[in-house]
Amino acid sequence: MQHQLSIQYPQHWLDALQLTQKSFEEEARMAMAVKLFEMKRLSSGMAAKLAGIPRVLFLLNLHRFNVPMLDLDGDELAEDIGNA
Repeated sequence: MQHQLSIQYPQHWLDALQLTQKSFEEEARMAMAVKLFEMKRLSSGMAAKLAGIPRVLFLLNLHRFNVPMLDLDGDELAEDIGNA
């Protein structure tokens, strides 16, 4: 079963950020996924699914949010690979 999250935001945010609705929503999904990954609440594979992009692309874009690609010990890395 899939759940859906709906967030309301004013139109003027799009204008102020000079973004389309689609690009703003994609960026918001990515930001949420990155933060949950950074907090170690989601694996990179799970976060990539939340962001709606392939895992490799998710990892390659972490620098945009100043989040390291790898900040795992050996056990965490093995678990992350298993969740991918």
